Amino acid sequence: MIKDRGSIKWTSLTLPEHVKLLREFDKSFYKMEKPILDEQLLEKINNTICEAMEFNKELVFTYYENGDIKLYIGNIHYLDEIKKEVRILGFHQEIFILKIEDILRVDIS
Repeated sequence: MIKDRGSIKWTSLTLPEHVKLLREFDKSFYKMEKPILDEQLLEKINNTICEAMEFNKELVFTYYENGDIKLYIGNIHYLDEIKKEVRILGFHQEIFILKIEDILRVDIS
């Protein structure tokens, strides 16, 4: 019976530079470009943020960061129009700063 060592036999032939390039390729393969939002969606985001600030409601923010789309849940602590960022107070009372241009969607939780 033949015993095959599987991928172990090829491990010694792989250079560290190749492994690094393969890992970088794998990471970049799943990255996506930032979506472009239309005026209707921007208006809806603005209205939702204004309503949440008025009634102190908790929001779910969907935002773009380095090729990934992420979620963050919290209340709006401060809206800085000069720096164009939103400061969000999270569950554990930590402040999370989010650029307005990175926001893709805002929902009331």
